[in-house]
Amino acid sequence: MTEKQTHDWHLSEDDFFRGLPAEKDAFISCSKKREYAKGAIIFLEEEPGCSCFYVWDGIIKIFKTTLEGKEPIFFLRKKGEVFGIAEVIDAKNRKANAQTLTPCVLMEVQKKDLEMLLANFPKFGNKIIQVLGRRVRYLGQTIENLTTCDVTTRLAKLLVYLSVNNLSDQESWENPVLVPITLTQDQMADMTGSCQQTISETLGYFQKNELIKIQKKQITILKPLELLGNAVN
Repeated sequence: MTEKQTHDWHLSEDDFFRGLPAEKDAFISCSKKREYAKGAIIFLEEEPGCSCFYVWDGIIKIFKTTLEGKEPIFFLRKKGEVFGIAEVIDAKNRKANAQTLTPCVLMEVQKKDLEMLLANFPKFGNKIIQVLGRRVRYLGQTIENLTTCDVTTRLAKLLVYLSVNNLSDQESWENPVLVPITLTQDQMADMTGSCQQTISETLGYFQKNELIKIQKKQITILKPLELLGNAVN
């Protein structure tokens, strides 16, 4: 793995319970299955943080709403990931909103059950620390990007972030990779602090320079390593 690839080590998130079968069984056994339609609100900012969620299927956006009505997106939580944990552990109100981008199936665990899992499964607690640490690093980089990087760089980083779990070895970085999540240009703008028109122009620039291909709203990164070069230079 090259230096450019290790630069974004914190973007990748495997299934939270990978290598933790006993912990997964315990989590699922005390959870409640929740099914949501596309566009459903999971929780709102300032609501009590009484439970956390494991994504069984689907995609959720974590975002805030500004006074101007904009909705900057901080994270996308995908199948196999957890969210809503920090507020439960800290006994605080939610700091952001969560809404489904696709139909979703979630496994919800209440605070008392989460505390039981933390007490009985040390590896579970260690994994939470690792995941939260990665997310803090990602947020820190996002703030840095907004203050020091242009939109071209921010969008390149976003496409890498969306695809990073499919870039697991040297060969994958040197071949085309499909971006597994389809976002609208407005959603890309919400994740990069930009606007739809600028995103459209930047995607056009990437396509003209044969870095990406767009077909039926699906983006393929043709040259992942070269695109990442746009993101870190």
